[in-house]
Order: sequence, then C-alpha cells, then structure tokens
Amino acid sequence: MKSFTFAAGLCLTASFAIAETPVLTVYAPDYFGSEWGPGPAIEQAFEATCECDLQFVTGDVLPRLLLEGERTRADAVIGLNTDVTARARATGLFAPHGQDTSDLTMPIDWTDDVFLPFNWGHTAFIYNNTKIENPPTSFDELLNAPDDLKIVIQDPRSSISGLALILWVKAVYGDDAEAAWAKLQPKILTVTKGWSESYGMFTDGEADMVLSYTTSPAYHIIAENDQTKQAAIFEEGHYFMVELAAQIAGTDQPELAQAFMDFILTEPFQSIIPEGNWSFPANLSSDKLPTGFDQLKLPEKVLFYTEDEAAALRDEALDEWLRALR
Repeated sequence: MKSFTFAAGLCLTASFAIAETPVLTVYAPDYFGSEWGPGPAIEQAFEATCECDLQFVTGDVLPRLLLEGERTRADAVIGLNTDVTARARATGLFAPHGQDTSDLTMPIDWTDDVFLPFNWGHTAFIYNNTKIENPPTSFDELLNAPDDLKIVIQDPRSSISGLALILWVKAVYGDDAEAAWAKLQPKILTVTKGWSESYGMFTDGEADMVLSYTTSPAYHIIAENDQTKQAAIFEEGHYFMVELAAQIAGTDQPELAQAFMDFILTEPFQSIIPEGNWSFPANLSSDKLPTGFDQLKLPEKVLFYTEDEAAALRDEALDEWLRALR
C-alpha cells in the first residue's frame, strides 16, 4: 500500500508540474516544424526564455484558421505571406504585433502593424551551371528558349511559391500574361503540388530548371560544398516574398503570445533563419549571415504586390494560368 501511495503521489506531483507549465500553440506550415525546418531550434531557444511549452501545430495554416474562426486553438501563427494575408486579415482574428519595423533588413519598407516579417527571399528559377552554361537573363529569354529546355513548377492552388510565380508573371507581362504562359507551357515538364517534389526532381536531374528562390543555392554551397546550383537572374526583376507571423487577438495566453512576437526580431530567432529556412532573415545585418550567402546571385530590381493588389489579381492570374496550361 505504501508503494502505491508513493507512486500515486509522484503522479500527482508530475501532473501538477505539467499543469503549471503554460502552453503556447503556434500554427505553422509543415516545413516549419519538421526536423530540417527552423521550428525545433526556435522552440528550444524560446523555451529557454519563457518557462513555457511552445508547441507548433503544423499543416495548412490559413485554411485551418478560416475553418476554426474564433474557436481556434492557436495563440499565434507563423508562415503566412502577403499573397494571402488579405484573406487572413479579413477574419478579424489578429491583434497588433507591437514591434518596431522601421529598420528591418529587407529591400522594402514595412509598416504593417499586424503581420510581422520573419524572413524573405525572391522567387527564381534555379539551374545547374554544369548543364546550362548560358542561362536565360530575362523572362523573355526563358519564354523564347528551345522547347527541349524543361522546367518544373508548383501549382499555385496548393503552393505559395506557385502562387508567387503566377503573380510574378502578371507583374512582368500584365495583360499579356496568358500569352506568356502559352509560350512557357511547352517547356514545363510537370506541375507539382508542392516545392519539395519539384526541387527533388531537379536535384535528381529530371529537369533543367526548377521554380524556387534566390537563396536556394545557399543550401548547396554551405551544406554540400556544391557551387553548381545557381539562380537565373532576370532583368525584368524578381517577385519578392516575405513570410509573416501574427498573434491571435482572442488567445488565452496573451502575455506568452506577445513574448513570442517580441522574440521574432531578436538575434537568437533571426540567426536560426539562414540555415534553418534557407532564406534571408528580416532583421539581421549581412555581416552576421553565414559564409556562403555572400555568394548568392541577387536581382537589382524587386517586384512586389501589396496584399490588396495580390488579392485583386489572384483569381485573374490563376485563370490565365489554367487556360494556358490546359
């Protein structure tokens, strides 16, 4: 009986300790919380300061929020971007982030008081310089390349990079976007649901070029000592993408949610991004980036839509893409 009582006491003590540890629930994309994403290192760094349990719940962030509404379990979200934030903002679920964004290390000014940047990059086509000696230097050159040049892209209905591509084409070609897609169509080997499948086909040698980001070669340079993967830089400019975090207004952990937002622009968080997410941090000077990022080819011109512009153009750009690729 004594051993039973002692064991029961231990269980009660453990249960009490667990109950006393506050939990911060953050919705995030699948990649973010994976073992190769930035989530685990960010979780460890934040928990060292908050005396809490940070839990990333992964999946399709915006669809889940739209489904749950005010019943959401989330205290904060991370991984949205300006191509979808108009829909997110319209839910009324979010609170101001409370951060000073006047001096971020991004190529555009940021004044949004709800959605907070944590990293950024440019959409680009990546190629292997041992197979393509003279990559296209403009979108027009890509469209007019021989049809035996094969590229893989992502579906804009399921992929943020795919959505960025159709908006990139729209930014470059405007009303002629559908005609541009028609010229590109013979060169598209396949359209994948997500980025990982596309990039895997490229690295396996199944495609000549892949839709990705200007920062993607950093992985090959740093992790593999491979200088052969490079971004083709287009003179028309490259579509700028920024990933964002926000806190839920109705959270039952408001102090923790605010502490998480306060943490995002600090160096402990930002220093995880370059090799955790293979992108540029939103608030880290270039001299603190890992060696290898200085070797990246970057565009001189940035193309960017505000969330309202992106929302207004999304359906039209998607319809043009669908008609051209049928």
